[in-house]
Amino acid sequence: MAATLLDGKALAKKIQAELAEQVAVFTEQTQKVPTLATVLVGEDPASQVYIRNKIRSCERVGMESRHIPLPADVSQEALMEEVQQLNRDDTVHGILVQLPLPDGLDAQPILDAILPAKDVDAFHPENVGLLSQGRPRYLPCTPHGVIQLLHRAGIETAGKHCVIVGRSDIVGKPLGLMLVQRQSGCGPTAANATVTICHSRTQNLRDITKQADVLIAAIGQAEFITADMVKPGSVVVDVGINRGENGLVGDVAFEEVSEVAAAITPVPGGVGPLTVTMLLENTLRAAQHQAATQTESA
Repeated sequence: MAATLLDGKALAKKIQAELAEQVAVFTEQTQKVPTLATVLVGEDPASQVYIRNKIRSCERVGMESRHIPLPADVSQEALMEEVQQLNRDDTVHGILVQLPLPDGLDAQPILDAILPAKDVDAFHPENVGLLSQGRPRYLPCTPHGVIQLLHRAGIETAGKHCVIVGRSDIVGKPLGLMLVQRQSGCGPTAANATVTICHSRTQNLRDITKQADVLIAAIGQAEFITADMVKPGSVVVDVGINRGENGLVGDVAFEEVSEVAAAITPVPGGVGPLTVTMLLENTLRAAQHQAATQTESA
């Protein structure tokens, strides 16, 4: 029996409609419009597509976007100054530097320079530390999208074994931190998991993935997860996006795994649209936080 499809595209539209209502209320109450600044260095085609999607999504929910394109040969110092200017700009609530940066630029000090209150990607060490303690300022966008997708589909993680294949700072590690907490923004049923994080040095990987009640693939290898690695009746979330001869594919061999799993996300149209949506939510939260701080200091 084919797996139930977890439609991230439809859910993203629903959550964005909810955000649009919240943005309208915030704007009416404060006379401020939540604003996201995006910085793109160079002309990487994939990055340009991602930025356009973010700008259009801002428009759909009533937010403003400010795009700063920079040449590929921009210096580290000039890029740093752009970030510092955005830090000082009270009309900008969220800052996103599109990755990857061109060769010759060091991303880490740039990301570290973004004010934690404006770090809507939740990459800053302060925000990572708060997340690890279970009191996040903002939730990392892709992991939060995964949890929203599971929660709104009625799939509980509490007491379940969640196996994550991939240990990146963007998906694998923060998602593991979120799932293992006692509480989440979606309640305790969307947390309290037993979490195993697998990676390139994991031995007997197939034996571990077959134990998963919820299997999350975020390894960046096209169709890496095959049917013989999946426990029958489990939930499979595919975070990967890879460009192949036949277009976009995920980290999961979708057709064959669909015959084993109870539920599965497609690529495209699964987690991807929710990543952008959670970025919008963080931008609204940032605007709310900064407005409250300004009121307190007035």
